[in-house]
Amino acid sequence: MPKALIIGGGVVGPAMALFLQRDGWEVELFESRREPDAFGGLFLNVATNGLAVLETLGVRERLLSDAHHCPYMHMRGARGQLLATVPNGPAGEPERGSAVVRREWLNLVLREAAEAAQIPTRWGTRLERIEEGPDAVTAHFADGTSAVGDILIGCDGVGSVTRRWIDPHAPEPRYAGLLSVGGFARVEGLQPTPDAQTMVFGEHGFFGYLVREDATVYWFANPTHEEIDREALRTWPRDEILAELRDAHRNDPYPVPQILDGVVGAVGAYGVYELTHVPSWHRGRVVALGDAVHATSPSAGQGASLALEDAATLAQCLRTGGFPDAFARYQQRRQPRAEKVVAYAASINRNKRVPRTRLTRWLRDAMLPVFLRGAMTDTRNNDLYNYVVADEPAPSPDGHPRRR
Repeated sequence: MPKALIIGGGVVGPAMALFLQRDGWEVELFESRREPDAFGGLFLNVATNGLAVLETLGVRERLLSDAHHCPYMHMRGARGQLLATVPNGPAGEPERGSAVVRREWLNLVLREAAEAAQIPTRWGTRLERIEEGPDAVTAHFADGTSAVGDILIGCDGVGSVTRRWIDPHAPEPRYAGLLSVGGFARVEGLQPTPDAQTMVFGEHGFFGYLVREDATVYWFANPTHEEIDREALRTWPRDEILAELRDAHRNDPYPVPQILDGVVGAVGAYGVYELTHVPSWHRGRVVALGDAVHATSPSAGQGASLALEDAATLAQCLRTGGFPDAFARYQQRRQPRAEKVVAYAASINRNKRVPRTRLTRWLRDAMLPVFLRGAMTDTRNNDLYNYVVADEPAPSPDGHPRRR
């Protein structure tokens, strides 16, 4: 039984482990965190295409049991005017819309499935270096331990050690000029927003929110901001963050200021980074997927879903051939789609950044309805959400793929 070492126990790592175990692999997960973080990552959009992958793993309904069904996004201007209602899923099919969930709930659902499958996870194991031999690959961790497998799969995110081992000259993530700040709130009298999120192109920043049936508000802001390193963001005092946001959004329409006044619990802050093109996704016995090779901003709501597609595709390629050929086919199948989505998200980011002058702000507000009307009819939306990880031809006796 071949063994796969999977680095990263967030979203895509457990999904990858479940796919491979089904195909007869021995798998082991390694996660740098010492324990799950109930607040980690706030919340995210799991798009229709990501839900389809979760359905193949048998966990879609479990995830949706605590999700905000969200087939629409209401786009509003700085005066509260409705600019457009944009589909967040296949156009004209609201029943197949995407879902917004707490990130740790998604992590927990996948973690439960991995535990039920008796897939071992080693917590507190931060990958430090990789060593490849003729017959195996060894992962060395910061705590002095190591593990040996036939292949190593890097699901270790935008700061990936795996990506840098595959190609020491690989491009570094580019800061998008925005922060992602968010949390939870309660505002008396604010009604639930079933089937939708609201996005506000505010006077001095972009703001989004939804209201659950229990009146909990999920909110986020994307302030245009100089880059701040991760440690400084992690220790940024909550009161300072909120003071900055309240000042930026004080003139925005109801209920944006009220949400910021009603924040409960912690506030998370993260830099938004992009990886537009990573030439090499694999080397020898090592391959990477998800944000490690195509980090995208959350603006397209596709980060987790693209990574889940990666896992399903890589499993198929390994099912129909050995590495490194399987790794090459995986990159060939995934890279064009992933880079297209990263570019699409980057185009949305340009409309989120705060214009520098009153004139450029006026021009942005004048052009936004045109941009959003285009988004409503853009055929790429259905290409985005209706994507299916198609079966790859099975190998023939001579080792070449054939149709089934």
